[in-house]
Amino acid sequence: MIENIMNVITNNNLQCILALNNLTSVYDPEIGLNVVDLGLIYKIEFFDEEKIIKVDMTLTTQFCPMGESIVGDVTKMMNETFKDYSVQVNLVFEPPWNHKRISEEGKEFLNS
Repeated sequence: MIENIMNVITNNNLQCILALNNLTSVYDPEIGLNVVDLGLIYKIEFFDEEKIIKVDMTLTTQFCPMGESIVGDVTKMMNETFKDYSVQVNLVFEPPWNHKRISEEGKEFLNS
Protein backbone atom coordinates (compact mmCIF):
# COMPACT_ATOMS: atom_id res chain seq x y z
CA MET A 1 0.00 0.00 0.00
CA ILE A 2 1.34 3.42 -0.91
CA GLU A 3 0.76 6.20 1.59
CA ASN A 4 1.35 9.92 1.56
CA ILE A 5 3.54 11.46 4.29
CA MET A 6 4.23 15.19 4.09
CA ASN A 7 3.24 15.19 0.40
CA VAL A 8 5.63 12.28 -0.26
CA ILE A 9 4.30 9.02 -1.66
CA THR A 10 5.82 5.95 -0.02
CA ASN A 11 5.31 2.24 0.53
CA ASN A 12 6.99 2.25 3.97
CA ASN A 13 5.97 4.98 6.40
CA LEU A 14 8.60 4.28 9.05
CA GLN A 15 11.56 4.22 6.67
CA CYS A 16 10.18 7.24 4.80
CA ILE A 17 10.01 9.26 8.02
CA LEU A 18 13.65 8.38 8.73
CA ALA A 19 14.64 9.33 5.16
CA LEU A 20 12.79 12.65 5.27
CA ASN A 21 14.22 13.50 8.67
CA ASN A 22 17.76 13.02 7.35
CA LEU A 23 17.02 14.76 4.05
CA THR A 24 16.22 17.94 5.96
CA SER A 25 20.00 18.41 6.06
CA VAL A 26 20.11 18.72 2.24
CA TYR A 27 19.61 22.32 1.15
CA ASP A 28 18.91 24.16 -2.06
CA PRO A 29 21.88 26.54 -1.75
CA GLU A 30 20.24 29.31 -3.75
CA ILE A 31 17.08 29.38 -1.63
CA GLY A 32 18.58 28.32 1.70
CA LEU A 33 15.78 25.88 2.48
CA ASN A 34 16.01 22.11 2.72
CA VAL A 35 14.62 19.81 0.01
CA VAL A 36 11.93 18.38 2.30
CA ASP A 37 10.44 21.73 3.34
CA LEU A 38 10.71 22.93 -0.25
CA GLY A 39 8.58 19.96 -1.31
CA LEU A 40 11.13 18.67 -3.81
CA ILE A 41 10.81 15.03 -2.73
CA TYR A 42 7.83 13.40 -4.48
CA LYS A 43 8.20 9.68 -3.80
CA ILE A 44 10.40 7.29 -1.81
CA GLU A 45 9.86 3.58 -2.44
CA PHE A 46 11.64 0.80 -0.58
CA PHE A 47 12.22 -2.58 -2.20
CA ASP A 48 13.52 -4.68 0.68
CA GLU A 49 14.08 -7.95 -1.19
CA GLU A 50 16.21 -6.24 -3.84
CA LYS A 51 17.72 -3.80 -1.32
CA ILE A 52 16.85 -0.85 -3.58
CA ILE A 53 15.41 2.55 -2.74
CA LYS A 54 13.92 4.67 -5.51
CA VAL A 55 13.52 8.39 -4.92
CA ASP A 56 11.59 10.64 -7.28
CA MET A 57 12.38 14.30 -6.77
CA THR A 58 12.16 17.54 -8.67
CA LEU A 59 13.74 20.97 -8.68
CA THR A 60 12.10 24.37 -8.42
CA THR A 61 12.93 24.81 -12.12
CA GLN A 62 14.26 22.49 -14.81
CA PHE A 63 17.09 24.95 -15.35
CA CYS A 64 18.23 25.07 -11.71
CA PRO A 65 22.00 25.66 -11.87
CA MET A 66 22.48 23.71 -8.62
CA GLY A 67 20.33 20.75 -9.70
CA GLU A 68 23.17 18.28 -10.15
CA SER A 69 24.60 19.20 -6.75
CA ILE A 70 21.23 18.87 -5.00
CA VAL A 71 20.55 15.46 -6.57
CA GLY A 72 24.05 14.36 -5.57
CA ASP A 73 23.50 15.49 -1.98
CA VAL A 74 20.15 13.64 -1.81
CA THR A 75 21.81 10.49 -3.16
CA LYS A 76 24.67 10.78 -0.67
CA MET A 77 22.35 11.30 2.31
CA MET A 78 20.14 8.35 1.32
CA ASN A 79 23.24 6.14 0.92
CA GLU A 80 24.48 7.20 4.37
CA THR A 81 21.07 6.60 5.94
CA PHE A 82 20.40 3.23 4.31
CA LYS A 83 23.87 1.68 3.99
CA ASP A 84 22.62 -1.77 2.90
CA TYR A 85 20.57 -0.39 0.00
CA SER A 86 21.31 0.78 -3.50
CA VAL A 87 19.77 4.22 -4.04
CA GLN A 88 18.34 5.46 -7.33
CA VAL A 89 17.39 9.14 -7.43
CA ASN A 90 15.23 10.04 -10.42
CA LEU A 91 14.78 13.67 -11.39
CA VAL A 92 11.21 14.25 -12.57
CA PHE A 93 9.29 17.34 -13.64
CA GLU A 94 5.76 15.93 -13.65
CA PRO A 95 3.89 17.14 -11.82
CA PRO A 96 5.68 20.46 -12.00
CA TRP A 97 6.84 21.87 -8.67
CA ASN A 98 4.93 24.84 -7.30
CA HIS A 99 4.93 26.95 -4.15
CA LYS A 100 1.99 24.99 -2.69
CA ARG A 101 4.41 22.11 -1.98
CA ILE A 102 6.39 24.20 0.54
CA SER A 103 5.78 23.19 4.16
CA GLU A 104 4.42 25.62 6.73
CA GLU A 105 7.89 25.81 8.30
CA GLY A 106 9.36 26.54 4.88
CA LYS A 107 6.85 29.31 4.26
CA GLU A 108 7.70 30.88 7.61
CA PHE A 109 11.42 30.72 6.80
CA LEU A 110 10.98 32.28 3.36
CA ASN A 111 8.85 35.13 4.70
CA SER A 112 11.40 36.04 7.37
